[in-house]
Parts: sequence; C-alpha cells; structure tokens
Amino acid sequence: MSFEPASQLRPVHGSPAEVIEAVRAWLEAEPEPEPLIVETSGSTGQPKRVLLSRAAMLASARATHERLGGEGQWLLALPASYVAGLQVVIRSLVGGSRPVVVAEHAGLADAVAAMTGPRRYASLVPTQLHRMLESESDTAALAELDAVLLGGGPIDPALRGSAEGQGIRLVATYGASETSGGCVYDGRPLDGVRLEIDDEGRILIGGPTLFDGYEGDPELTAQVLRDGWFVTADLGSLEGGVLRVAGRIDDVVISGGTNIPGPSVAGRLRQHLAIEHAEVIGVPDEEWGQRLVAFVVTDSDLTLDQVRDWVSTEHPRAWAPRQLLRIGEIPLLDNGKPDRSRLRTMATEALS
Repeated sequence: MSFEPASQLRPVHGSPAEVIEAVRAWLEAEPEPEPLIVETSGSTGQPKRVLLSRAAMLASARATHERLGGEGQWLLALPASYVAGLQVVIRSLVGGSRPVVVAEHAGLADAVAAMTGPRRYASLVPTQLHRMLESESDTAALAELDAVLLGGGPIDPALRGSAEGQGIRLVATYGASETSGGCVYDGRPLDGVRLEIDDEGRILIGGPTLFDGYEGDPELTAQVLRDGWFVTADLGSLEGGVLRVAGRIDDVVISGGTNIPGPSVAGRLRQHLAIEHAEVIGVPDEEWGQRLVAFVVTDSDLTLDQVRDWVSTEHPRAWAPRQLLRIGEIPLLDNGKPDRSRLRTMATEALS
C-alpha cells in the first residue's frame, strides 16, 4: 500500500476522528512513508515543526507497551495534534483498537465504560488529573484503568499521592516532541532509550525514538542533534540510573546575580493550604535583571510578603518572588501546559 502523507499529517491537525484515520493509513503504508510533522506547543513562544518518522513513533509505542505490561486500548483525552495525544492514537491502533475519544462521550466515566481492550490506558497532563480528582465518578473511572501516564510538566507530590491513594496507577513520564513523546517512565528510560548528562547539566537523550529534525530549519536541527544525541533544554541528574529533572534551563531565573530554579519555588507555593495552583516565571527587570513573578490561584487575600515568607521557610530568601498576581486560573495552551507567554504579558501589564 503506497501512502503519501496528506495535509492532515503535515502538520498533524484536525478532529480526533480525522487524525485517527490519517494515522491508520500512515501506519499501514508500504514502503516507509514520509515523516509526519508535529508542531510544538510554543509554551516559550518559539513553536517548531518536528519531523517524526514512523519507525521512531513505533519504537516509542512498542517500548511503552513493554514497560506497562502489554498492548491495550487507549483513552484519548488530549489533543491529537500534539505528540502526547498522537502517541495515544498510535499505541491504541498498534494494540488493535481504535482509541476511545473522551469528546465523543458524555464524560470521562462514559468514555472509560466504552473501552473494550484487554488492557486499558490513558495519558493526561497534571491539570486534567487535578480537575478529574474533584469528581468521584471520574476518579473511580481512572482507578479502573491499568495505568495512567502523567506528563507535560512537573508533578506535585501531593497530587500524585492523592491519585494513588484512590487506586489510580500513575506513571510519571518525561520526554518531548523530539523524542516521540514520553521516553522516561518514573525516572527510568524505556528500553532502547539512552540518557546522559553533559558538563552543563543538560539532559541528553539517544535511541530509536529520536526525531529526524526540524522542518525547514537545518541550523536549529544541528544545534540539538549531535552525534546521535538530542540535546534537551532541561537540566537534570542521574542517580543510580534514575533521572531527576531539575527543570528547563530557561526556568532558572537569574535575579540579582542569584540562580533561582523556578520549579522549586512553584512547588513550594503549591504546598500552601490556601493556594490551589501556582506557577512562577522570570521577566526582565531594570533593577534585578530578572524578577521572579508568582501567579497563584487562591480564594484568600495572600500578600506578597506572606508568599515571600512562605517560600523563605524552605528556600533561600533570595528565591522569594518579587511580584505576586492572584488570578482565577492559570492560562493554558491547548495541550494543557501553562501558557508562559501569556503569563509574561500578564506580569508586564500588571505594572503598567
């Protein structure tokens, strides 16, 4: 069967049903079809067009099933145009079943009830899980699944503890569009995936799941694909073969000459009983070079001084935020990740 990727896959876009059928044809094509294109979320304001071969995507899907205990049917709760949702489609089709699309049902519980595969899986981002845990029926439905992958950002230990305490089998994933999605599960690489940490502390990823490059940008491709390794923008360490992700390089805010790891500060803020959710970013500042801005979802009247004191009880005082914005909700991209560009705009507008 000859197949030329339709515009549906270059880049991947469209309704879940359209993407599922286009991917089905792509998987069945002979000989090897052209790579599909996934556009990154652009959470830092620089979206890219990532070329992903069928061989790379299949290597990822098969390694995932091997790690989880076998092929199964997948629940599609993420946009199919992003790599996490696209992998849900591919894994389910490889396992012999059309993915069950949540949007095609009355709700999550109904979608899970419609699943018929021998094993049943889902892939979510932390924001989705947080909201689902507020519903008893959604929580019970997730507990019926064989595993729930959770990726797309740092996972609050309290969130994981709450989910697992209600019988949900969570698997924390780490990866990127350039690695065909999550390729490290609970800190351990999937079979065939290689990890190293370079002299700068960057995480390097190798193996069969790597992308072919960025469409139309050979210069950027050469910067991040070196000698068979994908040079990520993340800092981390390997401890006994287990990967610890410290955060993105651009999550490290240099304020007043101090390197502040943004994820650590955000994690501390989320431990406050009055804060439902929190994000932090750095924005340009004439005095400090960059100032750390805290965005908190809260019903309380927390002040900046109280937030600074809370962070300082666990971290150096220099890590404490210098600007506080209380907001109704964290702005998100379509894939559920925080919209950092929007947050930067909000921080700037608040002082204008």
